Amino acid sequence: MENNRFFPEIHGNLGFGCMRLPLIGEEVDQEQFSQMVDAFLDAGFNYFDTAHGYLGGRSETALRAGLTSRYPRDRYLLTNKLTGNYFEKEEDIRPLFQQQLDACGVEYFDFYLMHAQGRRNYDHFKDCRAYETAFALKAEGKVRHVGISFHDSPDMLERILNDYPEIEVVQIQFNYLDYENPAVQSRAVYEVLERYGKPVLIMEPVKGGTLVKLPNEAQAVLDELGGGSNASYAIRFAASFPQVSVVLSGMSDLEQIRDNTGFMKDFRPLDNRELTAVAAVRDIYLDQNMIPCTACRYCVDGCPMQIRIPDLFDAMNLKKAYGNWGQEARYRNELTKDSGKASDCIRCGQCESVCPQHLQIRDLLVKVAEEFEKEE
Repeated sequence: MENNRFFPEIHGNLGFGCMRLPLIGEEVDQEQFSQMVDAFLDAGFNYFDTAHGYLGGRSETALRAGLTSRYPRDRYLLTNKLTGNYFEKEEDIRPLFQQQLDACGVEYFDFYLMHAQGRRNYDHFKDCRAYETAFALKAEGKVRHVGISFHDSPDMLERILNDYPEIEVVQIQFNYLDYENPAVQSRAVYEVLERYGKPVLIMEPVKGGTLVKLPNEAQAVLDELGGGSNASYAIRFAASFPQVSVVLSGMSDLEQIRDNTGFMKDFRPLDNRELTAVAAVRDIYLDQNMIPCTACRYCVDGCPMQIRIPDLFDAMNLKKAYGNWGQEARYRNELTKDSGKASDCIRCGQCESVCPQHLQIRDLLVKVAEEFEKEE
């Protein structure tokens, strides 16, 4: 495994994203997660990523139980994030930061990112001097590197980088499905970072599992390659770009750990045949007009009607991709039995204000209701 060319302390170029951990009910399956941590470290990797809001705070405490209390501090690197809805003023940031340290069971973070930066929240971060506070924490040794995670347009990214040239690293959504997506603009955002010489962290390389659960026609294209898993092509696509330092994978079981570490331990970029195949998969997927939801679930917490929006979109996509009529029973008997139906949406717009994919969720829920509630 080669050393990371941007940050020598990072082993390899695969990171463990801790937003989609294995669950038993609402709680993290701590035994399985600890096994996953062990397997990831044993494979030679050491980069972990979390945020205060992931799994309602359970991601941080799971890391304390499964990683930081079980391994010496020099065995791992830990990234955390400052999320805008957890502070109202500058004075709130340091106590929140200390809460994060305590929850994770560490005395410093290797990377600390301003979370989900974009037009919607950037002024709040500026008004509260969040960046200045993070740089001060770095000077005090409580943070090793300061960066941002970003969900917006290339011009907004340039504004932030010009305002704060001290930013050391930028985390972006990047995958072969979004590469030319006009809503996400992955390619254009990446090119800004290349121009500014900033190392890139990749999130959503498999787009929340979208590039693992492929329509049959698309699956046939990858099967013809006769090689790796669907995830391997997606993650290696993202890692093939020269400015990329780490590709995060939100792994949720031990088999995913074994698969991802297996093909990333001796990483090789996609060759021309593989690039042609993933381009074909992208075209097939887009032709089916699937809903490009990554199931980050940011939209769910604040929904006044308790609609399980990502799950409803998943049912819609599965029905489109596979003609899976069983999704109608799933919609009635599981997804809306104790939660809101798509037609319960009151169009408040809260969901759209936090969606990293910039989806027109309210209009999409109308289509879901038309599809699954037409007999009611």
